[in-house]
Amino acid sequence: MSRPRVLVSWVGHADLRGFASELPPGERDALLKVVGTSPAEGPGPIKTLLNAEHFDEVHLLSNYGSRWDRPYGSGLGCKPKIHRVELHNPTDYAKIFEIVNQELPAILAGRSVELNIHLSPGTPAMTAIWLLLGKTRFPAAFYQTHKGRAWKTEIPFDIAVDFVPELLKAPDTHLQHLAAQSPGEVQGFQHVVGDSHAIRLAVGRARRAALRHVSVLLVGESGTGKEMFARAIHAASARREKPFVAINCAAIPRELLESELFGYVKGAFTGASKDKGGAFDQANGGTLFLDEVGECDASMQAKLLRVLEPPPGGGPCDRAFRPVGATTERRSDVRIIAATNRDLVGEVNAGRFREDLYYRLAVITVAVPPLRERRSDIPKIAEHLLDRINREFGGQDSGYQDKSLSTGANEFVKRFDWPGNVRQLYNALLQAITMAEGTTLERAEVAAAVATVPGQRHVSILEHPLGDGFDLEAHLAEIQRHFLRRAMEESNGVKTRAARLLGMKNYQTLDAQLKRLNVSWRSGGR
Repeated sequence: MSRPRVLVSWVGHADLRGFASELPPGERDALLKVVGTSPAEGPGPIKTLLNAEHFDEVHLLSNYGSRWDRPYGSGLGCKPKIHRVELHNPTDYAKIFEIVNQELPAILAGRSVELNIHLSPGTPAMTAIWLLLGKTRFPAAFYQTHKGRAWKTEIPFDIAVDFVPELLKAPDTHLQHLAAQSPGEVQGFQHVVGDSHAIRLAVGRARRAALRHVSVLLVGESGTGKEMFARAIHAASARREKPFVAINCAAIPRELLESELFGYVKGAFTGASKDKGGAFDQANGGTLFLDEVGECDASMQAKLLRVLEPPPGGGPCDRAFRPVGATTERRSDVRIIAATNRDLVGEVNAGRFREDLYYRLAVITVAVPPLRERRSDIPKIAEHLLDRINREFGGQDSGYQDKSLSTGANEFVKRFDWPGNVRQLYNALLQAITMAEGTTLERAEVAAAVATVPGQRHVSILEHPLGDGFDLEAHLAEIQRHFLRRAMEESNGVKTRAARLLGMKNYQTLDAQLKRLNVSWRSGGR
């Protein structure tokens, strides 16, 4: 069975000029006042394409207002679906991206379709956004029209393959503007400790996200501080005076999560003696933080998708939902920030997470870096955590003496990988302080605390003690695996580029090394 052919396009000035030539003089003049020019000879770009190609569905994005949308659509003869959007500046890349990134998932609705995008109508900014999304997130075929002709056009590059790996190799060059300020200088982010380039980039991106009323997805390993980032985004936004409500989707039993989010009415189930509002009620006007959203099952994903789709005519944060047991819907104004330590793209590809829900959540994505990628920040973070523990212990015990890290302990803390990130660092310091007798924590005391934490890694392969079964060949092989893995991730799995990164003459040499050492890497890279 063939997939339905779906066409998506902006309605542009040229389309309305072509339509104006078909109208009576009074209506024609009124329309030309909107587009600010003379009528066109012949049909506009959209009608030209529809005269040449058949599509099962036609979806048109229009910011011209309801007066002209319906008559223009009727004149096309194919009953298109007009999506009215608010766009005051047709050259605003950010707003155009936001609109298209919201409308396309709603149009596709998780279906398997043959997506086609018409590039000709609209402004160059609109065309650029179509190309960006049509070559990455929403794979599509492209059409163009000119002077009565229509044709399918081939775009001679692949953004994901040809350009993204190069961007990932040198992010400093392309994202320098986001790293201009340290966290302490950014409103709302003063509690984020550190000044490394990695944390500056993350804070810079989060600060930009805070300015827009759109959903944000925070990704990163467990313990990196994603909730702190969520609270900082809320504090930096126009919603800062309104509630911030946090829900851990993994900590609440699945049968209770729905009522926690949407509330319930009296009599909905045994024990429901009165109406109770849920998180969407409590966060009205503010922000709802959905932590560990990747743990939601298929049923809850469907319910979340429904509430995250703005009702007709609503803004990006308008939510319509139905409490458990209710027969009518409620409305609230809630900005969503979600977080996960899962690879949601991989979960989508494996069929475990809804693609349409992913795009609703990930309008803007912020990656919170692990500690091993911001080693220069670790001593400052350790000092901050020590001060916190010292204050807590001092408040409990008047005879308590503040603890500090020795030079050796500081060096250990900086070199250790901290797979559990800030949470693991805090627990290790807490344990070391509890067990220490003196006021200075030595290297051995912190190392002993780390040794009891599950999932530990060696401080560094170069720091491994000699003797006691030490095997030089095995450790050299591990070093090779480390750099082979890094090269494959940084090249996005392209072996010719990975070989160049490693200084190898050809990819065949690299391929042989990968097989000999049984190296695996994360698909998609960093």
